[in-house]
Amino acid sequence: MLALRLTRAARLAVQLRRLLVAVASAGTGFLLLCALGHALTHPEAPGASALRLAWCIAPLAATVYLAVAVARTDPGTRPRPGLSAIGLGPGRLMAVSATTTALSAALGSVAALLVFLQLRGDLTGAPADGAVTEALALGQRLPAPAVVTLLTLVPAAASAAVALNLRPRAPRPAPSAGSRRYGRFGAYGWGAARETFGAYGRYGARLAPASSASASASASASASASASASASASAQLADGRAAGAAPVGGGGTLLTQASDAPPPATADGTPATPDAVPDPTATPRPHTTTLPWGIAVLTAGLAVETYAGDTATPSTTPSAAVLAGWALTALGLALAGPGLTHLCGRLLQAVRPGALRLLAGRVLMEESHRIGRPLGVVCSVASAAYAAAALYDADGPDFGPLSTLGALVVAGCAVATLLTAAVEAKHDRTDTTDALLRLGAPPATLRAAAAVRVGALLALFGPLTLIVAQLASLPLAR
Repeated sequence: MLALRLTRAARLAVQLRRLLVAVASAGTGFLLLCALGHALTHPEAPGASALRLAWCIAPLAATVYLAVAVARTDPGTRPRPGLSAIGLGPGRLMAVSATTTALSAALGSVAALLVFLQLRGDLTGAPADGAVTEALALGQRLPAPAVVTLLTLVPAAASAAVALNLRPRAPRPAPSAGSRRYGRFGAYGWGAARETFGAYGRYGARLAPASSASASASASASASASASASASASAQLADGRAAGAAPVGGGGTLLTQASDAPPPATADGTPATPDAVPDPTATPRPHTTTLPWGIAVLTAGLAVETYAGDTATPSTTPSAAVLAGWALTALGLALAGPGLTHLCGRLLQAVRPGALRLLAGRVLMEESHRIGRPLGVVCSVASAAYAAAALYDADGPDFGPLSTLGALVVAGCAVATLLTAAVEAKHDRTDTTDALLRLGAPPATLRAAAAVRVGALLALFGPLTLIVAQLASLPLAR
């Protein structure tokens, strides 16, 4: 009930994004039902029907990816202070978001079933004509368990992915700078820095301990001096209180008693307040750690496509090996996307940057974890479209209606996910933009920085897309 109320009370932009999820779910559900109809029409060719069902994984993954992106940008299910007191903690909000996603995807599945039954003629009695009739299983009864299983696949996968991505995570504590370390193997276990054999007897190995000992001795001396000074000050304060007058120092200043000692300064020099709590999520994200893995997976995907190029002829449907190669290529580009975006931001700030390039590069580096992966997915979809155009050339078979529908679902979900991530990034840096405007930055500069970011990303990902597309299409066009 709460999910229905939040769905009804959402803004227009949120409703449009949920409608996109429903449309993508409808397209994927229709493709799954067509695979079932092909299996019922051609029982003598189970391999071809299984291959059609396997190719439905691409629109299914794209729909789930879009559903997760839409759920992340939903303001109604975002944790806010005070909601835990009424029973809407992070876990409950995650369940509400998963339920809302399941409702949107279920609406699309119901629409797909109605369109499929309409084309079969079960609702009006007049079946449709055309190239799609062989996948409708005309004149045959649809098995209800198979239909229900296929139609619930998209809502279940989307809601499970949303629950997995939005699950409440325990805050990771920041590493403390003043933690005690033990250099040798002793009663407290292995130390942080292990010494090699013979390191203790080398020349100069005891100089650092001696300096540290002298530093600790001087620190203890200064601490004892400050302690004695504070003791004398407290004694004077006690005498003044006993006399009934305000204590006066040597210079004629009024001595007051502090409730607590001043808090020690932090690592950056700013005094720490007593109620300051370190933010566990303030640790920087590793933007470039997945770049080598992405390059490795991309290379493996291109190798699989090259190996499977001999089996995929223009007169037949691409084999499962081609699907596996395209999947690995897409995964590799998605993993390498954040690192490439971070690298693009660094290149923008190279060679004596001005204010415009510095601002654009910093924003790209900060948002690389948010927009890098959707950029990689769009790059993989564009390269796959180029390879498919090379496969379905003028001498090969026509690009049928079901293939067109699948390509539209995958491409639409990829572009919609990228736009959703861009909108989310823009909303997250609203405070920074307002601060720049208050400092006197002209709005034209901010728009120019956005244009520089878009141009830099196009200059990096455009040639990369063409290179990957050409390498992927070479084995298929032979």
